[in-house]
Amino acid sequence: MNLDELQRKLIAAARADVPTDHVPYAFEKRIMTRLATRPLPDHWAQWSVALWRAAAACVAVTLLLSAWSFFAPGSSTATNDLSQQFENTLIAAVDQDQPADSVQ
Repeated sequence: MNLDELQRKLIAAARADVPTDHVPYAFEKRIMTRLATRPLPDHWAQWSVALWRAAAACVAVTLLLSAWSFFAPGSSTATNDLSQQFENTLIAAVDQDQPADSVQ
């Protein structure tokens, strides 16, 4: 079938059928009833779902970073030990606070 001819026939049929201003009987009541029967959204449930998804993402990131720090090359050497670095930093700060003549 020729698409141009079909389009011309459909447009002619649409122009021939003029819509009326008549509203079906009880249209407004049917719409209002349908709107009233819709369930209200449960905001607490939406929040709980979002928070559980966020918690799952946080656990995944924590596991990835933990595995990365555990299996990183050179993480088992004593020079990269965080506790030793922290202690050396604290001792250096204490040594700087003492006057120069009191150090022996």
